Amino acid sequence: MAFLTWNQNYSVKVKGFDNQHQKLFDLINNLHDAMKDGKSNLVMGPIISELVLYTKTHFRSEEELFAKFNYPDRLRHVSEHTEFVRKISAFEAEFKSGKMGLSIDILNFLNKWLLEHIRKTDKAYSEFMNKNGIN
Repeated sequence: MAFLTWNQNYSVKVKGFDNQHQKLFDLINNLHDAMKDGKSNLVMGPIISELVLYTKTHFRSEEELFAKFNYPDRLRHVSEHTEFVRKISAFEAEFKSGKMGLSIDILNFLNKWLLEHIRKTDKAYSEFMNKNGIN
């Protein structure tokens, strides 16, 4: 059973962003599976790096549209992105240096943050984006 399971309750009604969110679910699930299966840091390290990189790519995609259409809650939303990137980048650096390993607490943090961010912060832009022709 997947650690995170995508369903339409997580849809933000913007197909490209829904696809990106599903990819984030997949990456977190890959990380969970690697940890559960006792994979080495050599296996988990690249998954963590891909998660960090893809998260930055996804956030940039959202932020470009926020700027283009002058999304009214852009600054608060971007500040959430910035704080999350800071946290996962710090985790990645500590993991790569051997100071910290992957734990269920970190996976639970990723799970909770992503689900809450989609359900609250991202869903708040759905109607705005749809009204601007972004579906």
